[in-house]
Amino acid sequence: MFDSTAWLAAYRQAWITRNAEQVAQLFTEDATYQSHPLRPPYRGRAEIRAYWQRVTSTQDNIEVRWGTPIVAGNRMAVEWWTTMHDSEEGDVTLPGCLLLRFSEDGLCEELREYWNLETGDRILPQTGWGT
Repeated sequence: MFDSTAWLAAYRQAWITRNAEQVAQLFTEDATYQSHPLRPPYRGRAEIRAYWQRVTSTQDNIEVRWGTPIVAGNRMAVEWWTTMHDSEEGDVTLPGCLLLRFSEDGLCEELREYWNLETGDRILPQTGWGT
């Protein structure tokens, strides 16, 4: 069984520190990671690691907030709200949602995410976000 709180804390830490190896270790060897609904998924730890190395290389001052996860069996859905400085885009706000499926050993087998990129540092949305 997976621990949603521990998994999200480790994912957040990997993102803030831009640690592609740490994030890759949160996934099964044959996991799929679909970073956007209109893009094909990355398959396996090596592709996930390479994706994270590439996309986080331009990011700093990263702050990640999680909503309250919804857990049903081996699945979890959670909203997230990230602000950061991107060397190509400037200050950005990146809100989104993760849909995840976990293996029996607590590693993620499938991740699908939906997100929106906005310029500037946006405050958290109104009351009720993430619940």
